[in-house]
Amino acid sequence: MKTLDTTRFGGEIAGHKATERTATVEITADMFKKNKNFDVAILGGGPAGYTAAERAAQGGLSVVLFEKNALGGVCLNEGCIPTKTLLYSAKLYQQALNGAKYGINNGNTTFDYAKIAARKTKVVRKLVAGIKARMSEQGVTVINQEAKLNKTDAAYFELNAGEESFHARNLIICTGSETTIPPIPGIEQLSYWTSREALAAKEIPESILIIGGGVIGMEFAALYNSFGSEVTVVEALPEILGNTDNEAAAFLREEYAKRGVKFHLNSLVTAFTDQGVEIKTGEETQTLTSEKILLSIGRRPRWEGMGLEQLGLESSGRGIRVNEYMQTSFPHVYACGDVTGYSLLAHTAVREAETAVHHLLGENDAMSYEAVPSIVYTQPEIASVGATEAALTAEGREYKVLKLSMNYSGRFVAENEGGNGFCKLLASPDGLLLGTHIVGSPASEFIVAAGMAIDRKIPIREWRKTIFPHPTVAEILKECISI
Repeated sequence: MKTLDTTRFGGEIAGHKATERTATVEITADMFKKNKNFDVAILGGGPAGYTAAERAAQGGLSVVLFEKNALGGVCLNEGCIPTKTLLYSAKLYQQALNGAKYGINNGNTTFDYAKIAARKTKVVRKLVAGIKARMSEQGVTVINQEAKLNKTDAAYFELNAGEESFHARNLIICTGSETTIPPIPGIEQLSYWTSREALAAKEIPESILIIGGGVIGMEFAALYNSFGSEVTVVEALPEILGNTDNEAAAFLREEYAKRGVKFHLNSLVTAFTDQGVEIKTGEETQTLTSEKILLSIGRRPRWEGMGLEQLGLESSGRGIRVNEYMQTSFPHVYACGDVTGYSLLAHTAVREAETAVHHLLGENDAMSYEAVPSIVYTQPEIASVGATEAALTAEGREYKVLKLSMNYSGRFVAENEGGNGFCKLLASPDGLLLGTHIVGSPASEFIVAAGMAIDRKIPIREWRKTIFPHPTVAEILKECISI
């Protein structure tokens, strides 16, 4: 049983009429959903959406989730999971090619990209099915259509999906983001890929020009380079990977340059022509050609065309402005994930969704972005959390650097013949960890330890007392904090 305030639905729920505006009735979730009335309606079934749905249902709320495509959103279907599946195959292929370094006779090593792509699809389907099962187990009503907000008043939000109407007391917007297509002159003259088309491909192109050297661009550069494509990256900024630690970004670029990837930094794409892609570097203009072109300059929040305009939500850049509880400027409306435009990362979206639902349930919680990890799944990986040197310098904050080569880790040396990298910790004068930046696989698997130290403000002198298992690559953190 759950006691629900009927006044949010004009005093009537599932056939029960309230005699006074303050009256409540006791009804079951099934009774409540019979008239398509819900405590929470969630727009979008990506990491933010399905997390919010699961947490809200676990908290005893009735939930309807709208997703016009597959559950899992861009991350699961067209982003995080498929790219990492392909990159793992690329990693195994490269390890096989270099097996002689480890005393393994590799023989005639080849790859079948069609089978690699098929496995990627199988992995995605398996995980999508898992999310469907979780929604079913929690009693979440999933509607496989896009919902549009029809109207709202003091009592409820009315949403239309197909021929049906749904009512909800609260609305959580988790509509994600979409690929940014720049207004490049002549862009319609040449065919190009976005990440969607690249992930759907069944063959590796002989050559590919990647426009944008951010995380997505560099992960695809790593993938195609590993399988033998001629890769060129065009980046408008002085360095790849944008807000990543400058030293880490330069290390990765130099590593892939050794492997044959060509980089054009400080270069703007000025036009698409019949001859190819025209770029300008300083005063020099040149035309680049390749079999495929991949546009990878970022993503933008998506929330237009769903009737949300009538709410008059305040925006921040292109995203929806929220407070620390993920509340928007309109009562009973929350926004989580890429749609806020703040941190377009799946794990951030998950934490934002938890925060929103906790607030909805009356729990004491607030969102913090101080320790959000960021990973680049290249080989080597880059894992970062907290502040960069550039940010601290810009803010005028004092800090000291604790830095070691990854070769101080016995496990790293054992598994990375001839490889290198570094672990860099940024600490405040009073011994608190401000930022951590690691170049070297598998940094993604233990960066969370540094994130916890930052988030919980654990003094380095206390963190030193933690016992790290030996031998592990994670021990590099122990070595750094012991300097």
